[in-house]
Amino acid sequence: MTDFTARRTMMVDTQVRPSDVTKFPIIDAMLKVAREDFVPVARREAAYLGENISLGEGRVLLEPRTLAKMLDDLGVENDELVLDIGCGYGYSSAVIAHMAEAVVAVEDDEQMAKEAQETLINADIDNVIVHHGPLAEGAQQHGPYDVVIVQGGVADVPEALLAQLKDGGRIACLFMDGPLGEVRLGYKSERGISWRKSFNAAAPVLDGFTRAKEFQL
Repeated sequence: MTDFTARRTMMVDTQVRPSDVTKFPIIDAMLKVAREDFVPVARREAAYLGENISLGEGRVLLEPRTLAKMLDDLGVENDELVLDIGCGYGYSSAVIAHMAEAVVAVEDDEQMAKEAQETLINADIDNVIVHHGPLAEGAQQHGPYDVVIVQGGVADVPEALLAQLKDGGRIACLFMDGPLGEVRLGYKSERGISWRKSFNAAAPVLDGFTRAKEFQL
């Protein structure tokens, strides 16, 4: 029988801590959340590998290091509302739920959204709402949000999503340029979003987050 608890501890000790992520709320959440429950059954044995896990249809569960470092940048507080875009089967939302007051998770795949909500309920996580709808549209009815995080690659971030972020809020996105990518942290002010580079990572670009094609005559 696979000892997933031991694998979870090893994931944190060999992938998360060595990436300079040491904040207790992140470490604690990643030790508590059973990652193997939030992946397709056929991928359970691969749940704790240090790589993106395919969820099918070009979607992935971000590697633990990438998610942990994004959360480290964002510094989620326990009185904040977080918008989690592209939650897949709900792992990222489960982790964030341990740090935030509440999480609104957006998933455009109806079956994944349904399974995410069921898995979160089974894990006794009651401060996450799974919203089924286009990822690029977010969930305006539940906002505005203190924090927005996108679980996949982006070439561009839709204005509709940025509009749901509170002034003074933070957003973390993995910007892709071909096969290479970098996570950037954005701060919203009256002047708009100011971005700063954080670290390198990679993931497939999500539907609705490709760069708008320039009009040519």
